[in-house]
Amino acid sequence: MKFPTKAVHAGVEPDPSTGAIMTPIFQTSTYVQAAPGVHKGYEYSRTHNPTRSALQNALAALENGKHGLCFASGMASIDAVVKLLKPGDEVVSTNDLYGGTYRLFTKIFEPFGIKFNFVDMGDPANVAAAITPKTKLVWVETPTNPTLRIIDIAAIAKLTNGKDILLAVDNTFASPALQNPMDLGADIVMHSVTKFLGGHSDVVMGALVVNDDELAERLAFIQNSCGGTPGPQDCFLVLRGLKTLHLRMERHSSNGRAVAEWLAQHPKVGQVYWPGLKDHGNHEVAKRQMSDFGGMMSFTINGDKLEDATKFLSSCKLFTLAESLGGVESLMGHPASMTHASIPREVRLKSGVTDSLIRLSVGIEDAGDLIDDLKQALG
Repeated sequence: MKFPTKAVHAGVEPDPSTGAIMTPIFQTSTYVQAAPGVHKGYEYSRTHNPTRSALQNALAALENGKHGLCFASGMASIDAVVKLLKPGDEVVSTNDLYGGTYRLFTKIFEPFGIKFNFVDMGDPANVAAAITPKTKLVWVETPTNPTLRIIDIAAIAKLTNGKDILLAVDNTFASPALQNPMDLGADIVMHSVTKFLGGHSDVVMGALVVNDDELAERLAFIQNSCGGTPGPQDCFLVLRGLKTLHLRMERHSSNGRAVAEWLAQHPKVGQVYWPGLKDHGNHEVAKRQMSDFGGMMSFTINGDKLEDATKFLSSCKLFTLAESLGGVESLMGHPASMTHASIPREVRLKSGVTDSLIRLSVGIEDAGDLIDDLKQALG
């Protein structure tokens, strides 16, 4: 079954009681039992909910996985993965990653005795050098947030597969429409469902997809025990959003190309970070593991002055200054003061998050209108 067909149909069956083509919103906290332990597969909605089950099945299918698990946010899903570890374990992570992930790793879990090593994963040799006998998890983001670096998932998998090391990939920026890390050797695929999977800026949710039955059971135990699960209304909205994922990602990608190529020619723009550009550091890897390059990009303004970035961000009309990304509308952000403000300045600068770096989430509007907006703002 090709991806567009899976996006429309995966995980969804007509409701057996009414024939409703869309999975109903099972807005209930509990379920009647005929006798203690005798029920229809559902006892309590923190543990299982039919609407959530349908979404979890759909996400697993889209990532070519076996098991899907949904959480109340992307951060809750990452939290569940790290809870697989114990004090003394080590994690190798990319050094260019979402600020909230960095904060969770360093401020929440490091004090519990888990060590995090942040390396430039653009070269797999750096990962190999950082792995020790205590390494139990390798955490990859690709494309990375916010400088859109590309990490060779298959190359990293060769370093972890067959060892007692889990390889987890944050696939948020690409979505399963453009990249399937499980096919490249990942053990866990993570999504901030809030972004492209929901696609309409109206849901906060996270998800994990795995193939291994035992790993799925361990994560489901954490999901239920810690309780960071989404409600059925949000699950319904994401099920609806998935049906147009392939169409939206095609438009995000084509608009992304138009905007990136225009920015790359502008005299006031310094560096443009978009993996579809031929001068991108790992463009060939991106071509190999992605079907297209998406609508996420970042760029710097010549001179690298904060006041220039602030002036630009205040001058756009169609691009909206806001946290988050992946909606149908175009959004922009200033990583240094917004999404990555929790990362110390000296650490941010080493990974390229400068004061003039601006992140764009290119939406599905008319590409010419978006370019006109950027043109007047830069002018």
